[in-house]
Amino acid sequence: MTHRLLPDPGRCVVMGVLNVTPDSFSDGGRYFSVDDAVRHAHEMWAAGADVVDVGGESTRPGALRVEASAEIARIEPVIKELAAAGMRISVDTTRARVAEAALAAGATIVNDVSGGLADPDMAGVVAAAGVPWILMHWRGHSKDMNSLAVYDDVVSEVKTELIARADAAVAAGVDVGAIVIDPGLGFAKQAEHDWALLRGLDVLLGLGFPVLVGASRKRFIGRLLAAEDGTPRPAEGREDATAAISTMAAAKGVWGVRVHDVQRSLDAVRVVAEWGRA
Repeated sequence: MTHRLLPDPGRCVVMGVLNVTPDSFSDGGRYFSVDDAVRHAHEMWAAGADVVDVGGESTRPGALRVEASAEIARIEPVIKELAAAGMRISVDTTRARVAEAALAAGATIVNDVSGGLADPDMAGVVAAAGVPWILMHWRGHSKDMNSLAVYDDVVSEVKTELIARADAAVAAGVDVGAIVIDPGLGFAKQAEHDWALLRGLDVLLGLGFPVLVGASRKRFIGRLLAAEDGTPRPAEGREDATAAISTMAAAKGVWGVRVHDVQRSLDAVRVVAEWGRA
């Protein structure tokens, strides 16, 4: 049973990515103005997105942090417009202060790539608001994440660390039914770790929480599809592979996928749902 503020369309949920940043890895700067961000959100919503995930700080590997005030200034006017238009909005942030501002502006889900580790005040904000909290597996900020990608058994270790984050959230007063978990593909992970986690989704699903998968356009796909000289496929050329992952993740039973191209992944998960009904 999903939380009342989580969409439950009878198929895998499709969350559309809206980066209101100048430096995100695949579309940095494209939707940095309020007008461009709002326009793109309307395009994703019209294409069938169940949630629009608005972020004001890049989390690409190596990215440097921005001030909380700058993060709020980027996303607050966008969220206000989108919420007023009736869209379901999640805020992609690791900061309690930013989450609080986003919720006040109309967001109804907090998507925290740090799983609550980056800001000890986040759990209190989420608990007080009574909203769903997406807890992603995380080991450190973007500038450090590559050095933290060391595992003996990545599936087992990610499972254990996500359980610890969920337990901490519940201990802080968050409703257990409001928790979504995310294996954190590409975050303190090498390509072999990402593929192992996708193959091991059953282990995470076995924990009983809704699971979100965010594979869209990530490095491990680019490396799989590399040219003969080893040059990774550019981000914009990874969409068909992303949709293939959405298909397989939906077939496994994940709650949602977080993607840049809503239409391709929505088509994919609708096929999976209909196939299951047949």
